[in-house]
Amino acid sequence: MSAGGSRITLRFDWVGLVFACLLTLLIALPLIVVGTWAFTEIWRYPSVIPQQFGLRFWGQTLARPDVWDALFLSLRLTTTVTFLSAVICLPAAYAFARLRFPGRNILFLSFLASHAFPKFGLLVAIAGIFLQLGLISTFWGVVLIQLVGTLMLMIWIPVAAFQNVDRRMEEAARDAGAAPLRVFWSITLPQAAPTISAALLLTFVGTFYETEGAWLIGAPGIRTMPVLMISFINNQIVVQYGAVLSVMLWVPSFIALMFARRVIGTGAFARGFGA
Repeated sequence: MSAGGSRITLRFDWVGLVFACLLTLLIALPLIVVGTWAFTEIWRYPSVIPQQFGLRFWGQTLARPDVWDALFLSLRLTTTVTFLSAVICLPAAYAFARLRFPGRNILFLSFLASHAFPKFGLLVAIAGIFLQLGLISTFWGVVLIQLVGTLMLMIWIPVAAFQNVDRRMEEAARDAGAAPLRVFWSITLPQAAPTISAALLLTFVGTFYETEGAWLIGAPGIRTMPVLMISFINNQIVVQYGAVLSVMLWVPSFIALMFARRVIGTGAFARGFGA
């Protein structure tokens, strides 16, 4: 019986291992191919591996004025969206975490609404409204459409941060005569700051790499780095240009996400859902 049970357990372990390997292959293979193209100078069919590696296309890509224009535009756009999101969402997150008011749970769940429907269809509907308002192909039109996508991260994660603050320290500070604003700045905010910083970082990264809204609302006047990369690939300009931009986008994203993962941990979203 135990031997049979061992065989069954072993079989399921092998199934899980095979599934994990296949999933890893499906995720990693496209990344490996694109990363290889970024450092390839000659790769012709039917060769399985490149015939010549080099950095020539890195120099050519970085010498293009449109690459730098797209980079600076993306940074300016992302900084603006992240700042506005913090100004709007952090007070709301504090209210959801600490106050009780009618319709609180329904309003809190409503911030998921933008993620509950097919995104592109929602963007098309918003684009029709923006067209009437003259916001298509404008900087502030893209800011507004990307601001909608930041609401979930900038509400749910800070709610968990504010709920996780040690209330006993706040009560001790109030008992010692500290004013409410002083308690917030000296006790509440320092404890919540690491998780809020991670939420800001995730918002910055997510906005920087957002493509659909920037393309649908911003084209043709606004071209961010991801939009430029896609145009390089779709228009069959030198494929290495798109690969180089991909690698340039991967590295800061990977570092930022690893930092955010260490700060937030796995329980932040769960605490947010329990708000």
